[in-house]
Amino acid sequence: MTEASSKEEILINVTPREVRAALLENGVLQEIFIERAGRRGLISNIYNGRVSRVLPGMQAAFIDIGLERTAFLHASDIAPPQVDEPVNGNGTAAVLDIRELIRENQEVLVQVVKDPLGTKGARLTTFMTLPSRFLVLLPLSSGVGISTRIEGEQERDRLRTDMEEILAEDDEPGGVIVRTVAEGVSRDALRADLTFLRKLWSAVQLQCSKARAKSLVHEDLSLPIRVLRDMVSSDVERILVDSVPVFEKMQAFTERFLPELTPMLELYERRRPIFDLHATEDEIKKALGRSVSLKSGGYVIIDQTEAMTTIDVNTGGYVGHRNLEETIFRTNLEAAVTIARQLRLRNLGGIIILDFFIDMEVADHRERVMQVLEQSMARDHAKYQITPLSALGLIEMTRKRTRESLQHVLCEDCENCEARGFIMTAETVCFEIFREVIRQHRQFEFDGVLVLAHQEVIDLLLDEESNGLTEIEEQIGKSIRLQPESLYLKDQFD
Repeated sequence: MTEASSKEEILINVTPREVRAALLENGVLQEIFIERAGRRGLISNIYNGRVSRVLPGMQAAFIDIGLERTAFLHASDIAPPQVDEPVNGNGTAAVLDIRELIRENQEVLVQVVKDPLGTKGARLTTFMTLPSRFLVLLPLSSGVGISTRIEGEQERDRLRTDMEEILAEDDEPGGVIVRTVAEGVSRDALRADLTFLRKLWSAVQLQCSKARAKSLVHEDLSLPIRVLRDMVSSDVERILVDSVPVFEKMQAFTERFLPELTPMLELYERRRPIFDLHATEDEIKKALGRSVSLKSGGYVIIDQTEAMTTIDVNTGGYVGHRNLEETIFRTNLEAAVTIARQLRLRNLGGIIILDFFIDMEVADHRERVMQVLEQSMARDHAKYQITPLSALGLIEMTRKRTRESLQHVLCEDCENCEARGFIMTAETVCFEIFREVIRQHRQFEFDGVLVLAHQEVIDLLLDEESNGLTEIEEQIGKSIRLQPESLYLKDQFD
């Protein structure tokens, strides 16, 4: 199916203290975003940090921004003292020795570009970016950049000319990047976006002047509003929301800032849970598994480690009616599409090794598999790079990941999990329980609810998630009793 015929919809599921947003293309889940009240992502947040340590050997510094772990700032991500310092050919500042840029105990305004991942702290930059619907403001840079996803040269030239003239009109420092969704929009819309971003940057600067060290200066929008700003393309036909308060907030936001999106918003009021549509809930659970079945009878094995992700393609028991080469070729074509989707869905990043069989010997077949993989990756929002097929039939690629993978968000390592290597966290099980109670309430009549679960889950429901439990009780109008079961694994409940 071509990109032009793709039909997208976005589902937003809201439960106490957790919001999930799912992007579907032609009814198939492509991406899932999860935001929990106790662990909101930090990307794009701006902090007034304090330099805790400078490491000349690494040309980096550790910055205390008030979190559990200090954050990491590399010299290449530090704006030089003078805005008009020489720049490299790619538009970034020439890298100076970090000791010329920063010192210990200095306060510095920083922005998070990568969430804490595993044992690593957040990654920072001092080159601020403030996104809106059509533009990204770069207050400490200059010039006009155009999204590479806008391919028409005439439209690229039109947008660049419009933005250069708009920037010349307001005569304020800073550059902009024109986002993909700006394709075809008017000069007036671009100007209005820039005006909004200028006001926002002024507000950030004012807040910074008042903020103490190691404190949050500016927090990015909540997930439902970020969906409207960042995920809605011309292919999106509707946005379904299953919460009245969240729907009303999104509606108010679109009416004020993005009126063209208001007709897309729909309040989902059916009794059937919203993530039951297109088996979205089932697809999320499948994405936590190691094996992914292919329609041809083959399967893909995905092994995620801290160092890299390895992906192996197997024909399984299927040998086809033709020769082995043809069987391998057909399996690999299907696997290429599946792998691209799984990388997005699982949010896998870093180094990725793909094993597309050493037995695929026909050059045309190898080229065709590479072509299908690249075509399938083209819709990925994350930056990626694919190397040519090696002599061993391996493809090496990288994919930028700024947030935790789906497995790391929902699961934790486990020694007693039927060889899976991980198990649902107690926090994830709590949200599963909340959703199941709501599901039962919509389908059956009952006087009360008894939840049987692992002791750690019960403790969390009585402590950190007690507010969520209270909200659920108020929503269903029934009492919920909790009972620990000593023989249950952490991800078991009834």
